[in-house]
Amino acid sequence: MTATIATEVPVRAAKPWYRVLYVQVLIAIVLGALFGWLEPAYATNDWIKALGDGFIKLIKMVIAPIIFCTVVSGISHIQDAKKVGRIGIKALVYFEIVSTFALLIGLVVGNVVKPGSGFGGAGANAQAVAGFAKQAEAQKSVDFFLHIIPDTVVGAFAQGEILQVLLFSILFGFAIMGLGERGHVIRSFIDDAAHAVFGVIAIVMKAAPIGAFGAMAFTIGKFGTGAILNLMGLIATFYLTAALFVFVVLGVIARMVGFSIFKFLAYIKDELLIVLGTSSSESALPSLMEKLERLGCSKSVVGLVVPTGYSFNLDGTNIYMTLATLFIAQALGFDLTLGQQITILLVAMLTSKGASGITGAGFITLAATLAVVDPRLVPGMAIVLGIDKFMSECRALTNLCGNGVACVVVSWWEGELDQDKLRVSLNKQVDPADLETAVTTG
Repeated sequence: MTATIATEVPVRAAKPWYRVLYVQVLIAIVLGALFGWLEPAYATNDWIKALGDGFIKLIKMVIAPIIFCTVVSGISHIQDAKKVGRIGIKALVYFEIVSTFALLIGLVVGNVVKPGSGFGGAGANAQAVAGFAKQAEAQKSVDFFLHIIPDTVVGAFAQGEILQVLLFSILFGFAIMGLGERGHVIRSFIDDAAHAVFGVIAIVMKAAPIGAFGAMAFTIGKFGTGAILNLMGLIATFYLTAALFVFVVLGVIARMVGFSIFKFLAYIKDELLIVLGTSSSESALPSLMEKLERLGCSKSVVGLVVPTGYSFNLDGTNIYMTLATLFIAQALGFDLTLGQQITILLVAMLTSKGASGITGAGFITLAATLAVVDPRLVPGMAIVLGIDKFMSECRALTNLCGNGVACVVVSWWEGELDQDKLRVSLNKQVDPADLETAVTTG
C-alpha cells in the first residue's frame, strides 16, 4: 500500500478581519443581543424573526440529502476495512461503545443540570405542545415502527421524513458494500455528491451572521435579557460536559492502554489550535495522522481508524445532540418521556454519523434529531442558533481528541502499538512538531 500524506499547508493571504465568518457571527450575536435588549418591540417583529427562521429552513432543506450521502458513503466504504480484517471490526465496536457513553453523558447531565429550565418560552408554546403531546400518546408503538418504512423512497425525501431516509440509506449502503468492486462507480458518485451537498452548506453558512442576528434579537426581545443567562449556562454546561468526557472517560481508556490523556493532549496541541481556529476537526486530519504514526501507531491502523472515525466516532457531536435537545425541550416547557429520550439516543447514533469537517454540520444533525423526537421542537433551534458557533468549537475539539485516542487504542488492541515510541513521544524526548514535508509509506 502506498500513500502520501502532506503535512505542509500552503500559506494563504490572511483575510481582512471583517470577512472572517467567525468574526461576522460574533458581531451579529452582539448586535442582535443589543437590538433585542434596547428595542424589544422591533426585535419581535415578524421580519426579524424571519431572519433566524429563514436560515433554519435553509439548513433543513439539505438535511435529507446530507444524511443519505454521509450514511451511504460511510457504510459502503466499510469494505475497505476487510483489507485489514479485525482492525475494522474492532474500530467500529470501539466507536459505538464510546459514542454511546458520550450520548449517555450528555443525557444524564441535561437531566441533572436542566440548563433550559426557567427559560420563559413555555407559555408561548404550552398549548401547541400540550396538543401534540396528546396526539403522541394516542399513537401506538406499532404505528411508529411502521411509519419508519416509507411508502416510496422519493416520498421520504420529499416529505423530509428523516427516519425513513435513514432506513433507506442504511439498506442502500449495505447493498453497495455487497457489490464489491462493481459498486465503485456509484460509490464514487455518492462521494462526489456528498462534496457537492456540503458545498451547498458552505454557501448557506455565509448567511449565518444574518440568521444569528435575527435569532438572537428575537430571543432577547421576546424572552428578555434573562435568556442570556440560560444560553451562557448551556455553553458552560456543554464545555464542562465535554471536559468531563475527555478527562474522565477518555482519560480512563488512555490509562488502561498505558498513557496519560494530559500528555496526549499536549502532544497534539498544534492540531487542537488548528481546530479551534477553523471549528472543523477535519482541518487537522493530515498532521494528526502523521503525529499518530510518529506516536507508535501502525500505518494501516492510522489509515483506517482516523478517516473512519471522522464519520463514526463523533463524541463531541453526540454530547451536543442529547444536551441541546434536552435544553430546547426544557426551554419550551416540554417534558420528554423516557421513551422519547431513548429515541434521542437511538436516532442520534445515526444522525451524528458524517457530521464532521463542516462548520454547522452539528446544527444540521440537531435538526434531524429534533424532527424525529418531536417536530414541534424544531422551531426551538432558533434559541440556540446564536450560540452555535461557540458550541461548534467544542464539538470539533472533542471529536479530534476522541479520534486520536481511538487510533491509539485500536493499535494497542491489535498489538500494533510501539510502546517505546509512545513513551518517548509523550515524554517529549523528541519534538513532535518536527514533521517531515511528506511521508511516503510502502
